[in-house]
Amino acid sequence: MNGFYKNLSLWLVIGLLLIMLFNLFNQPVEKSQQVPFSEFNYQLDQGRVTDVTIQGRTLSGILSDGGTFSTYTPEDPDLVRMLREKKVNINARPPEEGSLLLTLLISWFPMLLLIGVWIFFMRQMQGGGGGRGPMSFGKSKARMLTDDKQNKVTFKDVAGIEEAKEELEEVIAFLKNPQKFQRLGGKIPKGVLLVGPPGTGKTLLARAIAGEANVPFFNLSGSDFVEMFVGVGAARVRDMFEQGRKNAPCIIFIDEIDAVGRHRGAGLGGGHDEREQTLNQLLVEMDGFESAEGVILVAATNRPDVLDPALLRPGRFDRQVEVPNPDINGRTQILLVHMGRVPVDENVDAEVIARGTPGFSGADLANLVNEAALGAARADKKLVEMEDFEAAKDKVMMGKPRNSAIISEKERKTTAYHEAGHAIVAAMIPGTDPVHKVTIIPRGRALGLTMQLPTEDRYTYSKEQLENNISVLMGGRIAEELLLNQMTTGAGNDIKRATDLARKMVCDFGMTEALGPLAYGDNEEEIFLGREITQHKSVSEDTARAIDQEIRAIVDRNNNRAREILTSKLDALKNMAEALLDRETIDGDEVRNLVDGLSLEEALKPRTEPKRVRKLHPSDRPKPEEAAPIQDTPAQDEEKPTQAQNDEREESGKPDEK
Repeated sequence: MNGFYKNLSLWLVIGLLLIMLFNLFNQPVEKSQQVPFSEFNYQLDQGRVTDVTIQGRTLSGILSDGGTFSTYTPEDPDLVRMLREKKVNINARPPEEGSLLLTLLISWFPMLLLIGVWIFFMRQMQGGGGGRGPMSFGKSKARMLTDDKQNKVTFKDVAGIEEAKEELEEVIAFLKNPQKFQRLGGKIPKGVLLVGPPGTGKTLLARAIAGEANVPFFNLSGSDFVEMFVGVGAARVRDMFEQGRKNAPCIIFIDEIDAVGRHRGAGLGGGHDEREQTLNQLLVEMDGFESAEGVILVAATNRPDVLDPALLRPGRFDRQVEVPNPDINGRTQILLVHMGRVPVDENVDAEVIARGTPGFSGADLANLVNEAALGAARADKKLVEMEDFEAAKDKVMMGKPRNSAIISEKERKTTAYHEAGHAIVAAMIPGTDPVHKVTIIPRGRALGLTMQLPTEDRYTYSKEQLENNISVLMGGRIAEELLLNQMTTGAGNDIKRATDLARKMVCDFGMTEALGPLAYGDNEEEIFLGREITQHKSVSEDTARAIDQEIRAIVDRNNNRAREILTSKLDALKNMAEALLDRETIDGDEVRNLVDGLSLEEALKPRTEPKRVRKLHPSDRPKPEEAAPIQDTPAQDEEKPTQAQNDEREESGKPDEK
């Protein structure tokens, strides 16, 4: 828009200058009195005219008294003779051509101005030469990255995904020295697809390729091909590969390729014709240009399941590079990379932090370091210390404490017993993940949290481990029943997670003897219609009844086990609830001390931080005798996390929420 206003102002200034020049040249040099031709003849007969100037049909002159005059003369052949008889000094000049030019200029100026404005707007619609205007629909939006040394990313900045780096380093080596591979008959791969969960570093790898390869690097998104006009996407694909051929050898990177590469023919009434044309053109271009041209297509997606099979076959995307979440060694390396950009205290141990962040992606770890740096800055520290990383980890994993939440004493007591039930069952069952922290401080959408952290990275789960998790989930509700003799909505999320986990054990993992190692309810889901609309019933009614019975048996079995554990540990349950009501947060060591039967004074560590000032609920304040009695208000739905968050925490070892 700045360029538009700049050009418009330029044209306005040019127009004003032309008008001023016209007015300047159109003014007469000397004003003379305009008189009728008859008056001129009378003055001539009286002998008062001394000098005349004839210019075309304009006649001007000087009278004997010094006055001037001007008149328009008809074609009179006797005019010169009469002037000579009166002995008048005669001057003759050719007609003025400048007035004709000015006349033509003024008459054509509006048309010239309109033509100039039309040319200006056409250039803007064509993108001003940059290919970004509304008329440049078929032009590719690929941007060539420049060699910016300040923001340059190399493979040194990429950590925790060594296998993926090796695959891409080989591509870079092929571009730098193709003869090394071609002498044995090898061909350059036409496409490399980066596949992995969100935040694992796929786009960062692409930026590292651009920093390492001394070849042109074109960057664009899959949504750049999508347009409201038919045929635009296919035209942009053609133009993109045409630019690639002109700058070969080069790399073209398409981020989120699932926006344009989804499975063809999906959905009701056929697929989206424009999107399928774009995909067809992409398939043709990838299979059409020769390998010797040196154009490599690199794409990234976290949804490889929705991509068209023709896009994934060899000859198009020859390599699929998996970019998984990092293990503990990878997390340590990633933390060291990000810690190198902030001033860190020498006591900070990246390996300890990595051990306490299972399931974190590279983006999660970068956010953790950033939150720690922000927390240290708020405390006016010069260095980021270990306690800042611990606070940042709690904030990322559990959410920011809601210190402004006003909760009644009765609900705090319910939450304390609920979380104590989770913690005791987790501590008593062998093989469960150790309890890291228990808190009744509201965080995020949860009223309380019991955080368990695994001691090692885990890729598979046994039947025993899954049943242990179900027992831990049921511990909160049972604790409320045993000591408070009540049921609240706070356990609704636990029950849902336990039921979903039991259903997966029966239907997906084949972990029941009655139904055997079979998968039930394998739904064929349409990509564009969603999961709920297109579910197909693939089991009989008898099998569905048997599935429900097995799910009920699994949940009941672990519910009874949790009840037996808590019944045998009622004193520890009461002590832990009292400790939570007093301190609001206890760590894993204190949980184990309480489970072992130590008293509160022996089990709890000395407090190092001042107690949090809690705002009193109106029901906790002194009130007149006629006031209504306190009613138990269950936790609202918004205090519970969504199912998507629960699944993520379940898989990555993140905390259990009430």
